[in-house]
Parts: sequence; structure tokens; C-alpha cells
Amino acid sequence: MLGERKMSLLIGLAAGFFGGLVGLGGGVIMIPLMVGVLKMNQHKAQGTSLVALVFTGLSGAITYSLKGSVDILAAVLLASTAIFTARAGARFAHALPEWKLKRFFGGFLIFVAFLLLVKPYLPQAAEPITGWLKVFVFLLTGAFTGFLSGMLGVGGGTIMVPAMVLLAGFSQYMAQGSSLLAMVPIGMVGAYTHWRLGNVRTEILPALIPGILIGSSLGGSIANLLPEIALRVIFSIILVRTGLKNLKIGKPKMQTQ
Repeated sequence: MLGERKMSLLIGLAAGFFGGLVGLGGGVIMIPLMVGVLKMNQHKAQGTSLVALVFTGLSGAITYSLKGSVDILAAVLLASTAIFTARAGARFAHALPEWKLKRFFGGFLIFVAFLLLVKPYLPQAAEPITGWLKVFVFLLTGAFTGFLSGMLGVGGGTIMVPAMVLLAGFSQYMAQGSSLLAMVPIGMVGAYTHWRLGNVRTEILPALIPGILIGSSLGGSIANLLPEIALRVIFSIILVRTGLKNLKIGKPKMQTQ
């Protein structure tokens, strides 16, 4: 048990550190490590990851809000629909056989890698949407993000941040802060649903969560000292390799589903 807790702490540190370096939630690193190192099945890894990411979102949202970089209304709109679809996403994931869930997650990793590479070249909205159209876009984005978060055990910033920057004219910093705040209720609903379904390893959380928080702080501090393009390319290569590995997973011969 002690060895597992030590490994959980190291996984949390790695996930937080690399996530802080490139501005991503730790789920895309944490889940493959929990599956590969702790030998957890995909369902439990994603459910446990979502619990940990609630604390990451809360910590990050507080940090951003102290600097005035959180749009509370945007976060509320995003979360208002996401809290309903997050539960549906978690239940959908639970109903999938593990090999299918791994394929979905593999595809998501490749999508994240693509966004990571093109992110510096994405233009900000020339004419940001306003009024009821803005409300509708945020509600729709939240609904999609919630389902994705509950299904794959990720925070959802990959979807929310580009939507706020490209369509609503948010600065990158404001979008990230608002996304982190929205992530808290979204993650709580998805995590609770996964817990009810038996997809959370609660015994590793006391080591995993502090590791993520410490790692995120370290990664964010070091990020400005390293070449951003090199970080993005290296991290994208890791994500693509992991994603392709998951996509190649075939249906077990004895699987009937």
C-alpha cells in the first residue's frame, strides 16, 4: 500500500508538472500513468482523475481570481448545462467496454495534441459575439464539455478555452481562469457519478491530489523559462504516441459486446 501511495504522489507530480508547463489539465497525463503504472482499468483511472481535477480546478480558479482573471458569468453559463451532461457522460463511459473507452480516450489525446500545436496561431475573435448569441454558445459549449469531461475523466479546458478565445474575444488568461472555475462544479458532478458507479480509487487520492497541486505550481513557474514551441512539440509527440497506442487496442477475442 505504501508503494502505491508513493507512486500515486509521483503520478500527481508528473501530471501537474507537465500540465502546468503547457497549460493543460493533468488528466491527459494522469490517466495513462494510472493505467500503465498502477495497473488500473480505464474506467477507474478516468473516474479517479476527475476527482483529483476538481481540486486542481479549485486551486487554479482561486489563483486566477486573485488576479482578476475570472469571468464569473461565463463560468456559470458553461457549468449550468455541463453539470447535467457530465452525469450522462460518466454513465455512458461506465456502459462501454474498456477497449472502446480506451479508443475514445486515444482519439481525444490526438485531438489535444493537434490543438496544442495550433494554439499559438489561433486568432482572437475580430468581432466577439455578444448578447443572447453569446449566452447560447456558452450553454452549448458547456453541454458538450460536460459530457466529454464525464466520459473521459478530463477537465474540459481543451474545449472551453478555445471557445471563449475564438468566439467571445476573451484573453487567453481570462479564458483559462474562467474555465478552471467552471471545471469545479462540472468535475464534482462527474466525479460523484463515477464514485457511485464504483469507478473511483479513493485510497490513492490523499497522495494524488497534493502531487497534482505541487506539480502544477512547479510546472507553471518553470514554463516561462523554457522555449514554448519545444515544449509543445515534445508534449504533442508524447500525446500522439499514447493516443495511437490506445487507438490500436482491438476487441478482446472473448469480448461479446
